[in-house]
Amino acid sequence: MSELILKCQHLSKVFQQGGHELSVLNNLDFSLYQGESVAIIGASGSGKTTLLNLLGGLDKPSSGNVYIQGQDVQLLSHKAQDALRNRTLGFVYQFHHLLGEFTAQENVAMPLIIAKRPFLESMQQAAAILEQVGLRERLTHKPSQLSGGERQRVAIARALVHNPACILMDEPTGNLDRNTAKSIQKLMLELKQTFTSSFVIVTHDQELANQQDRRLILQDGKLVAQETT
Repeated sequence: MSELILKCQHLSKVFQQGGHELSVLNNLDFSLYQGESVAIIGASGSGKTTLLNLLGGLDKPSSGNVYIQGQDVQLLSHKAQDALRNRTLGFVYQFHHLLGEFTAQENVAMPLIIAKRPFLESMQQAAAILEQVGLRERLTHKPSQLSGGERQRVAIARALVHNPACILMDEPTGNLDRNTAKSIQKLMLELKQTFTSSFVIVTHDQELANQQDRRLILQDGKLVAQETT
């Protein structure tokens, strides 16, 4: 049996809005195992990004529990939560969130440097993974010198550089033109074969969703269907 990477039980999220309660997620259960890829699809406002943020420990649930590699996130101190998240998870967003003053190689090495890994080792590891995502000739380029697709490849490399148990992706192709999006889809399929990381991908991209092991469909905060692809 593969290792259980992420799990949530009876997960709910309610926001206070103008004196009223807005229920975004309602009593969701979810499990993710090592090496598995899951797409979370649904209409805008259905709760996909909220769920992703809760799974990543970036937000607190109104009720229910989130477990990362068996640890209940809410029982940990803020410092312990940060350490667990930095060690276990990688994040890729619709917008790359690269640091403009640093090169592609420095951006990718940043998680390792923050984790106090030796600088030279961090830079070598960053160079190796940038080569894996097809950017061997772009190590010294800053984000402003890269295309949109190249910037997203750097962001994916940064998420993978510390070999996390899980990558959480929020609309990774949503800000790209169709041809560039297809190249990112192809890259992600290749990475899925190479890395042992699990993937949770929030997306409106049906083609990308269909390439994952499972699709979870959210509607008004409820899990209404689960399809195997």
